[in-house]
Amino acid sequence: MSRELLSWIAAGLAACLLFVGAAASQVPPPNLANGQAIAQARCAACHAIGPSGDSPLADAPKFRDLHKHFDVADLQEALAEGIIVGHGPMPAWALSATDVRDLVGYLKSLDPKA
Repeated sequence: MSRELLSWIAAGLAACLLFVGAAASQVPPPNLANGQAIAQARCAACHAIGPSGDSPLADAPKFRDLHKHFDVADLQEALAEGIIVGHGPMPAWALSATDVRDLVGYLKSLDPKA
């Protein structure tokens, strides 16, 4: 490969990395108040959604304990695709990308190490 071609490839890669970096920096941080409001509206009937208290449904995990069992960020895909489960009263529902970001941000905020 010629030096000139390698220079063009390197310049193209650098431009792509700058573009990707700029695009990634445009993603706003999660709105924790919105995440908490989503949890209250959609989840609080069964789950303890805050830093204290028991879940109204005894078998429903407390949101503040989720980080003890797995990386809460791993929920993003499931939330984006829509929660569909085959157990008990858990309803099927889906969220927008912004609401997913906000809810996962709220869940992460419940981890005392966060």
